[in-house]
Amino acid sequence: MYLNTRGSTVSNDELFTLLTQAHEQLSESESRQFDASLVLLLANHISSMEVIKEAIEYAKNSLI
Repeated sequence: MYLNTRGSTVSNDELFTLLTQAHEQLSESESRQFDASLVLLLANHISSMEVIKEAIEYAKNSLI
């Protein structure tokens, strides 16, 4: 399995809206807890440490 960084059937606009709405009325601390919980749930769904490591590295490199 490998990290898919190409386009998908997920609408970026719809995803952004969902994430933004999920953060509404949350404190900064609650937002961080929400993000961590979501990441762990999605990592569990992926079920591949190799893909998770690739995703972490990809995300780190995108900050540069």
